[in-house]
Amino acid sequence: MYQLAISCARGRMLSPLRNTLISTLRRLPVRSASTTIIQDERINDFTVENEPLLGYLPGSPEREELQKAISKYEGTQTDVPIMIGDQEHRTDLVRHQVMPHCHSHSIAQFYYATPELVQKAIDVAVAARPAWERVPLSQKFDIWLKAADLMAGKYRQALNATTMLGQRGDEVAAPSPEPAATVNKLRLRGMEGFVAAVSPFNFTAIGGNLAYTPAMMGNAVLWKPSDTAVLSNYVIYQIMREAGVPGEAVSFLPADGPVFGDAITASPHLAAINFTGSVPTFQRLWGQVGNNLAKYRSFPKLVGECGGKNYHLIHPSADPESAANGTVRSAFEYCGQKCSACSRAYVPESLWPEIKERMVTTLKTLKTGDPRQFDSFMGAVIDATAFKRISGYVQHAKTSPNLTILAGGKCDDSVGYFVEPTVVVTTDPHDRIMREEIFGPVLSVYVYPDAAVDDMIGLANDSTPYALTGAIFASDRAWLAKAADALKDSAGNFYINDKSTGSVVAQQPFGGARMSGTNDKAGGVHYALKWTSPQAVKETMVPLKDVKYPYMG
Repeated sequence: MYQLAISCARGRMLSPLRNTLISTLRRLPVRSASTTIIQDERINDFTVENEPLLGYLPGSPEREELQKAISKYEGTQTDVPIMIGDQEHRTDLVRHQVMPHCHSHSIAQFYYATPELVQKAIDVAVAARPAWERVPLSQKFDIWLKAADLMAGKYRQALNATTMLGQRGDEVAAPSPEPAATVNKLRLRGMEGFVAAVSPFNFTAIGGNLAYTPAMMGNAVLWKPSDTAVLSNYVIYQIMREAGVPGEAVSFLPADGPVFGDAITASPHLAAINFTGSVPTFQRLWGQVGNNLAKYRSFPKLVGECGGKNYHLIHPSADPESAANGTVRSAFEYCGQKCSACSRAYVPESLWPEIKERMVTTLKTLKTGDPRQFDSFMGAVIDATAFKRISGYVQHAKTSPNLTILAGGKCDDSVGYFVEPTVVVTTDPHDRIMREEIFGPVLSVYVYPDAAVDDMIGLANDSTPYALTGAIFASDRAWLAKAADALKDSAGNFYINDKSTGSVVAQQPFGGARMSGTNDKAGGVHYALKWTSPQAVKETMVPLKDVKYPYMG
C-alpha cells in the first residue's frame, strides 16, 4: 500500500498537471497573422520530465515529512465545506470520510449539497465563465505550473498523507498561408455554460484532472468529488485556489450522486460532463442528457471512463518470471482498485507450474495491512460496499465447482476493510469471475493447452464488454505482431511484455472504449483540446466593390 504514498514520484500524482501543460504548449499552434500568443522561446525551454523517484527510506527527510503529515491528518477530523465561489456552505446532510484500514476512525467531516446549492453553483459558474474564459491561456498556464510546483513541494506530503489515510485560452491561432487580402485565425474558446466533473476515489490526481483540465481551457466547473476521497480532493482544491484559480471557476460540491446528476442534467447551461466511475451511473447520466436535449443551449459533450476487465495473455514463449511479477503488480497494487488492474490472465500449461510457484511465493512475502506501516504492500479496500462486493466474488470462488482458490481468500472487516490478494484458478473461461469487473484484489486465471494459444486471443477480445487495458507476453515476434493486430479493439491502452497498468502522462494517454468509456485519452494534448469550442475567424482587409464574379463580365 505504501506504493500509493510515492505515486507522486512516479508521475501519477504530480507530473500529470505539469506534463499535460508542457505537452499542450509544445503542440498548440501559437501564432496568428497579427499576434504571437505565446513566445516560441518559452515553449522551447520546456521538456517533459516526470518527478524524480523518492526512496522514503528510514531516516530520509521525505519519510520524516510524510510521517509528520500522517500524524497531522489522522489526529484531526478535518471539516470540509462545500465551496461555491469564495463562500463556504454547510448543510444538515453531514457525512464522514473514514480510513478504510480502520473504519471506526473518521478523518474528515463533509456535507452533501442540496439541489438548491447545486443550482446556486450552476448560477455562479454561468455568470463567471465569460470573464474566466477571457483570461489568456498563457496566464492560466502560469497558474497551473505554480500549482504543479506547490504539489511537488509545499503540499507533496499532505497529498500523500491524505491519500494514504483516506483512499488508498483566450486566443490561440493556427499559422496558415493566407491571401494578401485576408487574415484567418482559429480561436480556442471555453464552452458556454458549465462543465460537471464527477471524480472517483482511487487516484487523487484524477479528481484534480477531471475538474481542472476543463478549467484550464477556460471553462467554469462544478466538481463533485467521491465521498471516499473528499479530504485529498479538498487539498487539491485549496492548492488550486492558492495558485490563483478563482473560486467562481471551480465549485467544490460533495453531494449525493443522483441529486447532483438530476440537477446538472436539468440545467439548460450544461456544456459537458467529465466522469470517471461505474457504467450504470454513466449510462444514467447519458440517458438523462438524451431525454433533456431539447432544453440545452448547446449539445453537451460527454466524456467518461468506466473501468474494465483487463487481461494478461501469456504466450508459451514468454519469460515466466517477468509475466508472473508483472501480473502480481498489476493485479494487486492499490488493492486492485484501479481501472487498469489485471483481473484475468490466460496462462499456457507449459509455463503454469513456474508462474504459479512464482506468484504464490511472491504473495507470501507481501504484507496486507495499515498503510501507515511502511512495509505494507497493500492496504484495505475503500469501503463497506466495496468489501461486500469483492468478498462476494471470493465466496463464489469458494463454492463454485469450476473455481479453486490458489492463494489468499481471507476477508475481514472487523477493523478495516481487508481482503487478501486472492488468486482464483478456473476451468471455465466464461465464468462470471472472468467476465465481470470486480475492482478489487482478485485475479482469475485460466490455464490453456499451449496449442490453443490463438483461441485465447478471441477470449481476451470478446468475453467481456470492456476494452480498457490489456497485455500480451511473448518472445515470439511473429506471434506478438499477429496478436497485437487481432487485439487492436480490445484495449485503449495496450502493453507488450509489460503489465497492464502504470500509464505515464504524455507517454501513454489513458482511456478505453466499449463499456470502458469514450476513450478521450486523459494525459494527452487531445484531452485538453476536448474542453474547447474552436471558432474560425476570417478578417477581410479590402472592401468588396462588386457583386458579380469576373467571369460574368
